[in-house]
Amino acid sequence: MAQLHIPLLGNPIGLTSCAWLQGSFSAAEASPHTNPAKTLLSHVKGQQSHLRKSQHPQFELRYAMSLPPSCYSSLPEGSIRLLRLLPHQDEHAPIQCQLFDCALADSGSTRPYEALSYVWGSENKPRSIFIDGCDLPVGENLYVALSHLRDRSIERTIWIDAICINQQDPKDKGHQVQSMAKIYAKASRVIVWLGEATPDNDQALEEIRIAAEQPTKPSTKEGTILKLLEGPWFQRIWVLQEVAAARHVLIKCGPTEIDGYAFCSGLSALNLSYGAHRDLQPLIRSVSYLIRGAVFRPRRATSRPGRFSLNICPLGELVDMYHTRKATERRDKVYALLGMSSDDLSAAGLSANYEISWGQLFRLLVNFFSKQVSADTWDDKEIAVIRGKGCVLGQVSSVERDIDWEDRQHVGITWKNASGYGGPDSRWTFQASAKSVQVGDAVCLLQGASRPTIIRLCNDYWAVIMIAVPPPDDLQAASSDTKSELLRLITTFPHDFLLVWNWDMYPDKSQDGEDYEHFMGALVSKCSKTELEDYLDKVTREESPKSNEDF
Repeated sequence: MAQLHIPLLGNPIGLTSCAWLQGSFSAAEASPHTNPAKTLLSHVKGQQSHLRKSQHPQFELRYAMSLPPSCYSSLPEGSIRLLRLLPHQDEHAPIQCQLFDCALADSGSTRPYEALSYVWGSENKPRSIFIDGCDLPVGENLYVALSHLRDRSIERTIWIDAICINQQDPKDKGHQVQSMAKIYAKASRVIVWLGEATPDNDQALEEIRIAAEQPTKPSTKEGTILKLLEGPWFQRIWVLQEVAAARHVLIKCGPTEIDGYAFCSGLSALNLSYGAHRDLQPLIRSVSYLIRGAVFRPRRATSRPGRFSLNICPLGELVDMYHTRKATERRDKVYALLGMSSDDLSAAGLSANYEISWGQLFRLLVNFFSKQVSADTWDDKEIAVIRGKGCVLGQVSSVERDIDWEDRQHVGITWKNASGYGGPDSRWTFQASAKSVQVGDAVCLLQGASRPTIIRLCNDYWAVIMIAVPPPDDLQAASSDTKSELLRLITTFPHDFLLVWNWDMYPDKSQDGEDYEHFMGALVSKCSKTELEDYLDKVTREESPKSNEDF
């Protein structure tokens, strides 16, 4: 998804050319009293410096263009814009399109349009398409996708975020992003665009198709298939909602197409070893699981009054599973999950609002899980430092990973302070989290939280591994009131916790590990020396998960 647009100078074609920057670049930096070019250059230098330190893949300078604001009509309540892709006999002819408004009716049936799921990609060398006669530069990846989607004789109606959302209007963007689950659910089909065709990609898709058709036939092209799966589409966070909402998925790479269910069946039959690509396995399994389910979803989408959601699972579980996926815009790492959440998020103020900063949004998210903790956040870091009172419920005694496609994990818990949880030991089964649970991790309940948190002692602080875990298996059949009541029985929160919730995977010591340790040291130094020594004495002596005797 897009970010705040900062107009550049010297626009020769009359369109609004915009730079998207990942980080804390704000509207204040581009006020009428500043030189936009100078401000932009200064910010880019700052971002380049940050890049050298963080080496984080989501920090990148990218350029994108958008239509003049006058080309976007003000949308009526409950409406979206759709793109009419006009046909042409000549495949090399300029791409001509039209934008029009469409009421997204509350009736559950799908509508006769397709929705595109793709990666924006680099826009340093834009290509031109024409929208209602206006020249619109778009990224190479989108241009190639439109070229392959254009029919020779029949117009095609498609929803594409980069074009159908007024990217320069934060309110319009917020409203449309809030409706994206519904937009994809109402589409007759979701087209997954993996990029331009290459000999390797064509070969990989053919191997997957053959495996779906003849599951017993082994593949000799595993490396080629893994190269396809390493593509950026499989790493984006938005693709989860896009395919989770879909009623039918078509996967397209250049002119080559394969049905989504056949694609997943083929991958399952191939039983890829992944080898040196272990980080790829959970990414593929999670998105493939969602694509496979498309054929089983009803053709009529349902919603609660005033809110549409796919109701996949609570927000805490979604965040725990997917927060390490990539998004160019940090806020999208939360907004992309809202449409899949089964929680009521309205009271917490969690909605797609691009007028608040990342730091504000992260604090809102922390307080959604517990209103009685305080959190320090930063606009340029995916880290929250959380302070609050809590109690230790138990310790992780075993961890087993399922080998089935759903990639679930079974976690054994030895309870210390959780009467009513069915004895001294319990078993948890849930989807594998982005950060792996380990034997010795502690299970705690923060004051004001409705679900336990799994944490790990790391030198002078506790790292959050899972922010909100579901009930143990022996309580799965219990009513929600019963589950909540068991936690409400806990009224004593004797310990002060200093928690660090870091959405990046732990850094490689050989790269920026020292910088990370210095940063974490600076965080804990915000406590006074006496306060910190008292805190460390309490948690290491009374609650450290490294000692079974303490439980």
